[in-house]
Amino acid sequence: MELRSWSVLLGLSLLPALSLAAGKCERLVVTGSPDAPPYLWRDPQDPTHLIGASADLLQQVGKDLGLKIDLLYGGKRSLALDEVRSGRMDILADAPLTIHELETLDYIHPALAHTDYLVWTRKDSVLVYNEAADLLGHKGAVSERTRLSRDFETFAGQQLDLQRTPTLTPAFQKLLLGEVEYVLAGRYSGMAMAQTLGMSNDLIAGEVPIDRPGLFLAISHNSACNDPWLRGQLAKKMTELPASGLVQDALQRNLERWKVQLQQPAGTPIK
Repeated sequence: MELRSWSVLLGLSLLPALSLAAGKCERLVVTGSPDAPPYLWRDPQDPTHLIGASADLLQQVGKDLGLKIDLLYGGKRSLALDEVRSGRMDILADAPLTIHELETLDYIHPALAHTDYLVWTRKDSVLVYNEAADLLGHKGAVSERTRLSRDFETFAGQQLDLQRTPTLTPAFQKLLLGEVEYVLAGRYSGMAMAQTLGMSNDLIAGEVPIDRPGLFLAISHNSACNDPWLRGQLAKKMTELPASGLVQDALQRNLERWKVQLQQPAGTPIK
């Protein structure tokens, strides 16, 4: 009887440790770029939240892991990063991989998604693009909201003649007017913008991406939820996602969602 009692007590004493091994948080607060459709952008019906393909994928991951995930607006990109660094928010959903951020963030590998940046030209253009060097000596444009990889940004700054525009719309307008010869834009964002502006029959995108930066989940060192169990489970889910078909489904669904939003007059609710 005494041995049995000790066994029961020992089992009870292990329960907290076992629960901790399965993660110490039930809710994760995630933020990211508020202007990066179709991956992430502010919900026009609830601007305190972010919507998009990355948000949908993370909600599915949370459901699989038994975690509540809130995608919240943390301010513009730099402010959102500060919110995560401080630990006020747990995860940045679209972190570029940079060495200096390893001092404050733990990156989850592989990336949640990759952004294919393509070279867009007019259909009647004589510019033939096969590799980055083909753009030397030609005028181009890129939106200030475009987030290219660090290596390509360095190359572009040193080698390419790129005009920066506030958004993608004026960049495409300059292209159509012949003020520039090409535009660097994401595969999906460029497609949606060309269709919305009625330029689909006038513009063409090269098939080979000129840059393909990864969008990584990055957990703050100061997050109370940052533990080996969570990092391991997220890495497992990131590994499973590419083969699941969920990424492409989420991108296509949110591409259509964003196109509908672009075509709505300001203030009109999105169904």
